[in-house]
Amino acid sequence: MARIIMGIESSCDETGVGLVRLHDDGAVELLADEVASSVEQHARFGGVVPEVASRAHLEAMVPTTARAFEKAGLSMSDVDAIAVTAGPGLAGALLVGVSAAKAYATALDVPLYGVNHLAGHIAVDTLQHGPLPTPCLALLVSGGHTQLLRVDDIASGITELGSTVDDAAGEAYDKVARVLGLPYPGGPPIDKAAQNGNPAAIAFPRGMTGPRDAAFDFSFSGLKTAVARWVEGAQRRGEDIPVDDVAASFQEAVVDVLTAKAIRAAKQQGIGTMVISGGVAANSRLKVLAGERCAAAGIELRVPRPRLCTDNGAMIAALGAHVVAGKRPAAPLDFSANPALPVNVVSL
Repeated sequence: MARIIMGIESSCDETGVGLVRLHDDGAVELLADEVASSVEQHARFGGVVPEVASRAHLEAMVPTTARAFEKAGLSMSDVDAIAVTAGPGLAGALLVGVSAAKAYATALDVPLYGVNHLAGHIAVDTLQHGPLPTPCLALLVSGGHTQLLRVDDIASGITELGSTVDDAAGEAYDKVARVLGLPYPGGPPIDKAAQNGNPAAIAFPRGMTGPRDAAFDFSFSGLKTAVARWVEGAQRRGEDIPVDDVAASFQEAVVDVLTAKAIRAAKQQGIGTMVISGGVAANSRLKVLAGERCAAAGIELRVPRPRLCTDNGAMIAALGAHVVAGKRPAAPLDFSANPALPVNVVSL
C-alpha cells in the first residue's frame, strides 16, 4: 500500500514543505513542493541573518504547509510519516522546523524521522530521474557546502571523499558579486553576466590543485581574494571594471576545479554515475562543463531541474521516503537539531 510522506525543510532561508507518495515498488512520486523564501529580507545585509531567518520560518511554516496540502489534494490525516531536516544548518532555523514536525507527528500519531539536509539534496534527484544507481558520486555545491560524496545507499551509506576547507563555492559567488556590485544572492547575477564575458580574459587561480594538495578537497577563499585584488588594482589605475569578463573568468575557475576533481574522484572510485546537486547545480556553465567532461570519461551525469536544486521540502520528503523504504528506525520525539550534523548520519 502506497504511503504519503511529508517533508519539512528550514535549515537556512527557505521554508519548504513537500509531499511525496512512496509506492510499494520503492518509487517516489512528487505530489507537492511549496517554498517560502526570506532571501529578500536578507539581501540588504548581503547574507543570511540567522535571527531574521528564524522569524521568517515561524511566520511561513503554517501557510506553506497549508499550500502544500492544497496543491496535493490531500488532508493532514493522509500522512503516514514525517521527515524534517535535523541538520546541518542554522540552529534557530532548524529548531523551528523540528518543533513544527514534532507537533504534527504527535497530533497525527505518525512516525517522525530527523534527516540530513545534505543527503536530501542527493535524494531529490530520484524525484526526476528515478532510483539512484549504486554506488554513485554526488557533487554537492551550495552556499554553505561543497563536497564530494560516495553514495552506496541513500538511506544509510554516504561517505565524504572531500570537502571545502574554507569558503563554499556558493559563498564565494556571493562575495565576488558584492565586489562587482551585483545583487545578493550572487549565483544568478554572476552566471548571467558571465554569458557575455570571456572566461579566458583573466587567469584567476585554481585552488588546491597542486601536487601536494588533498585530492578531493576544495578551497575558494584564495580565488575570492584574487578577484577582489584584481578589481582593486583596476580601480586604482582608474580603469573601468569589465564586470562580464571578471564574472566569466571567476566562474570558469570555480567550475573547472569542481568538475575536474569530481571526474577524478569518480574514476578513482570506479563509479559510473555522477549527481550534481545543491543550489549551484543550477549554474549554466557548471552543467555544460560537467556534461562535456562526464561524456568524455564515460560517466552518466544527473542534474535535477533548478527548482529541485535549491533548498525545498520535496528533497526532505524524498529522503524520508527512502529512509522509510529502507526500514530505518524512527527518531525519538526528544531528538535535537544538530547544526553540525555530519553527512554520514543520514537519519537520527
